[in-house]
Amino acid sequence: MNRFGQDICRALLSLALAVGLAACQTIQYEALEAVGIEKRGILEARVEAASEAQDEAGEQFETTLERFRSVVEFDGGDLERAYRRLNREYERSVDRAGAVSQRIEAVESVAEDLFAEWEEELERYSSADLRARSRELLEATRTRYASMVRAMRRAERTIDPVLQAFEDQVLFLKHNLNSMAVESIRGELGEIEAETEALLTAMRDSIEEADRFIETLN
Repeated sequence: MNRFGQDICRALLSLALAVGLAACQTIQYEALEAVGIEKRGILEARVEAASEAQDEAGEQFETTLERFRSVVEFDGGDLERAYRRLNREYERSVDRAGAVSQRIEAVESVAEDLFAEWEEELERYSSADLRARSRELLEATRTRYASMVRAMRRAERTIDPVLQAFEDQVLFLKHNLNSMAVESIRGELGEIEAETEALLTAMRDSIEEADRFIETLN
């Protein structure tokens, strides 16, 4: 494929990732298959996108935690400004969390379609031996995929407790922006740090699982 064709492939694949579940999947698949990108390739790209979203979310949560530390360790200066920075990072964390969920849903959507197509095509084999070998590959891929998506969902479940904890602190500070309020939430730092670390660990595990799955597709 020449460079122009490769550029078209990348553009179409990016479009498929961007629109995710919002557009008709059949149209997406037909457009991509017309330039040589099968569902297997779409799945690989979406798994990579989900890993990237998790990595970006992890970095954002670390940044938000640092902003929270700067507030609870506040020792003079512009408390209003420190609060605004914390709130801004919290809102970015919410956006990153939403992106993680959307990417996982996109992975699950194309995986379901890929496995359904694979299952249907087993009946088209005239060779019983090749059919059996293809079925074995299908089941092995399904097993590895299931392990990967469980890790993704497990990591996703660690997000809500951290988001809720940050939201509680942001809301409290919004209406009690003074040194006494800061002192009263200082004791929450340790628990939020622990929950954030659990989130980051789950994210790393999920990304590693995704990397292993992608290796089996190539």
